[in-house]
Amino acid sequence: MGSIRHVVPVKLIIGSLTGIPELEKQVEQTLAKQFGPIDLASPVMAFNYTEYYTREMGSRLRRTFYSFERLIDPAELAGIKRRTNELEAAYAVAAFPVLRPINLDPGYLEMGKLILASTKNHSHRIYLQEGIYAEVTLLYREKQFQPLEWTYPDYRSPAYHTFFLQIRGRYRFQLMEAGFIAGKSKSP
Repeated sequence: MGSIRHVVPVKLIIGSLTGIPELEKQVEQTLAKQFGPIDLASPVMAFNYTEYYTREMGSRLRRTFYSFERLIDPAELAGIKRRTNELEAAYAVAAFPVLRPINLDPGYLEMGKLILASTKNHSHRIYLQEGIYAEVTLLYREKQFQPLEWTYPDYRSPAYHTFFLQIRGRYRFQLMEAGFIAGKSKSP
């Protein structure tokens, strides 16, 4: 029988998708208020991988990822997904020219994988709680992130992977500083 160990904290990430550029800074500030200081933000990236969101969100969508300074217990993911859904709903009732002005995709990164939360069940997703599921979206192997059969097209992007590697470097440094992993402490 294996022994139960303490859970290593993980690095919260949230992807923001919108077609309303003036909303981006406001969303970043809202996320920082909700989840604590942001330690890394990706460049704003054009989202041209699918037309799935066009009807609700319009065209010329842009994606930005944020990682947060405070490491979290992975068990917090379901509550965070519910909170980001509430934030989306609050923006949806504001005076914007589209039905869904913002899409927020929370997940977390750990040394070996990237996990995303979802409200939708599927064969590769595991139920967490409160109507929220999780999936392994990317694996970290051979010093890079690698997609799986079900990985969304945008999460296969080299630009995303480059940013996730930056987050992973920051996360590794935090784990070393906290004594979770051994190694020479280097600045991220």
